[in-house]
Amino acid sequence: MAISSQTAAPRRKRRASFVERTIAGLAEAMERALYAEELAKANGLLQQLDPRVKVVGLLALLVAAALARNILVILGVFALALALALLSRVPLRTLATRVWLGALLFTGTLALPAIFITPGQVLARVPLLGWPISAQGLSAAAYLITRVETAATLSMLLILCTPWTHVLKALRVLRVPVVFVVILGMTYRYIFLMLQTAQDMFESRQSRMVGTLDAADRRRLAGASVGVLLSKSIQLSGDVYLAMMSRGYRGEVYTLDDFTLRGRDWAALAGFLGTAALAFWLGQ
Repeated sequence: MAISSQTAAPRRKRRASFVERTIAGLAEAMERALYAEELAKANGLLQQLDPRVKVVGLLALLVAAALARNILVILGVFALALALALLSRVPLRTLATRVWLGALLFTGTLALPAIFITPGQVLARVPLLGWPISAQGLSAAAYLITRVETAATLSMLLILCTPWTHVLKALRVLRVPVVFVVILGMTYRYIFLMLQTAQDMFESRQSRMVGTLDAADRRRLAGASVGVLLSKSIQLSGDVYLAMMSRGYRGEVYTLDDFTLRGRDWAALAGFLGTAALAFWLGQ
């Protein structure tokens, strides 16, 4: 039996619409947040430590790496961060996709001009353009990139291995103003609430839409969605604040979890601070 040319011809892959791409992006953002919350509950090294120890210890390592003038010391702190990630069951692929690639692209863009404009010993020249590549410029770019990668890795380890509410409560140990902590906590909650609201809006639009939208309609849809989300966020912020005040909120946020320092927490804190002090001394 003959097969019609329409059936035999390969089907063209339909291009995802603006609404479909938006829904997929919102769903991906929420999946990443859920993955981070599940990773914070894993049975790893950092997950078992007191949040205050992690905040103080990782911050000390971050400051030591930022102030180090020896690139080997910075690389040593970076290697320690990798070891902590492996012991905490944080996949290196997660760090690569969420931290290293983005930090490398952003920092590399900033550091690239330094290779050519920093005066010093010329190692080579760019073909055709003749731009000089100096040893001092390469060194400055390497210092900047390694510092940023190390600091971003340590920060991400804290976020991935600690529930966000515990991070906020631990920040009070560093005497972070309570207003700043409350703003961070509310912002975190509002982000996911707005993501869920936006996803519901776009799914509702998708279920009522036939065909594809042209460029003008997509722009109108995006503008209308932004306006609706803005009005909803303003209304919701007022309602939530009134609900908090009616339940006794007076500026300080309390959680049901109480932190208790155990022996391994004191040992980990001593190890963090000792390593940071050694890195600071060797890096000078």
